[in-house]
Amino acid sequence: MTGESEITEHRFGLCPKQPVVCVSQTVIDNQHEPFCAGGPDGGGGMSGSVRRGIGAALFGMRTLNQNRNLLWFAVLAGLVLAGNTIGQSSRYFISWNMHMQLGIMYDVLEFLIEFATIFCLVFLLVVLFLSIPREEGVSSSLFAGIAEAKKYLKAISIWSFLLSLAGIFLDKALNSQSLLGWPQELWKFNLFGYFNSFIFSTLSSFPFNLSLRWDLFTEIPGYGGRSVLFWIYPGLVETLMMSVINLLLLILTLFVVPLIVLEQKTLREAVAGSFALMKKIRVEAAACAVFLGVLVLGVFLMYLLVEAAHGIFAPMEVVSYIPSVTWTAIGLFYDIILFSVVFVVATVGGIAVLDLYNSAKSRQEYRFLEPESCL
Repeated sequence: MTGESEITEHRFGLCPKQPVVCVSQTVIDNQHEPFCAGGPDGGGGMSGSVRRGIGAALFGMRTLNQNRNLLWFAVLAGLVLAGNTIGQSSRYFISWNMHMQLGIMYDVLEFLIEFATIFCLVFLLVVLFLSIPREEGVSSSLFAGIAEAKKYLKAISIWSFLLSLAGIFLDKALNSQSLLGWPQELWKFNLFGYFNSFIFSTLSSFPFNLSLRWDLFTEIPGYGGRSVLFWIYPGLVETLMMSVINLLLLILTLFVVPLIVLEQKTLREAVAGSFALMKKIRVEAAACAVFLGVLVLGVFLMYLLVEAAHGIFAPMEVVSYIPSVTWTAIGLFYDIILFSVVFVVATVGGIAVLDLYNSAKSRQEYRFLEPESCL
């Protein structure tokens, strides 16, 4: 059957099958790869899925470049985590430095700080989804996104509460071998504990610790006593650890927020739908996350170059624990660059989530068709 006669038979009812229309993504323009290029799995096998995942990240970068006002989300996310650091540091200061026995209030404060942080981040994610332009030539609007996001405050609050409970439980479980029921000989396999030690030791070195004074982390009389850094740095470490846990939870429930906001799903339907969509697009999501993570890791590992250069060109400063104004400025500049990259990449990741969501929804719609070809 030729192509022309086939279409004719479809139109006049001579063929039992209905005409097939190739499904493509319709919400966001400038797509990086046609969806219909290979069937319900998107085509290309594993390598094709990886390319589409990286393409989602690149799409996020292009969208952010075309809508610079979306950078406000990076700024606001940074302020949220700064507030979390202040809260965690204050909790640490009250409990340890003032020797106050808070009892269960210590855990209550931890949960309230976690809930406030998650609520703000999820709210910003909703605003981001609602601010991304749906059509070419339309600019993004931060204030319009905020106004529209207020309609979802109840769902955001409930979802943030559940994520906070899960985050606190994971934090307690990973920091308590007895809660996990691990035998003592298996404690050495607690990677979370090693990561905690790595974060603290890294933050204690140049260029993250610009003072280079080890006594700022001690309580030994005659060596500085209790310093401000003694309670700020543990709070920062706790913030970073909880941020890793929160990021893991958000990745595992990647499409809950888009389903609530874009399809008006209930929370239960959004959670079930998110897992269903993740099964279809898990390779793409993993490739996108790894790609963005490698970018952040590359910038982070540059601190080794800064630290080595300081040791080579100013060895006496390292011995005396007193860096010069020049090296202090270099270290501070690197710190600003690193944290800026982290929050900009986080914004790109949020935009990429929406692109992955559209791809997953298109794949779900494609499942109900039996195409012979893409016209």
